[in-house]
Amino acid sequence: MDLSNPDGRGSLKITRMTISEDSTSFDFEGRVEGYGSPFLTHEYFHNAQDRSRGKLIGEARTFLEDGTLISTPHMGTFRREQSNVYVYFADACNNGAVNFVMLNVDILTKEVDLKFWEIRSAD
Repeated sequence: MDLSNPDGRGSLKITRMTISEDSTSFDFEGRVEGYGSPFLTHEYFHNAQDRSRGKLIGEARTFLEDGTLISTPHMGTFRREQSNVYVYFADACNNGAVNFVMLNVDILTKEVDLKFWEIRSAD
């Protein structure tokens, strides 16, 4: 997989951040090439030994311009460097598409850069 050439890009904003003792939750929304205006919810669980990395679970929903609903679970990993979080996960869209996705989350500006690589195209 050539990570220097994503199949699509997007720009999201953090719309909610909730902090608990064991995890941090985020809601995101924005625009993604080929996927319209998605809404994502992620929960990040920190490793007990190192709070700068861990696992994530989440969901995404989007409506395309023609009204088609696409949904997908997210599961992956993250690492944090100061106020930037680097997120890596795979999705499994209800239209059959599977993507590898990378997010660069800037907590201070609330800006999120999204890149994805299509592993399997939609049915």
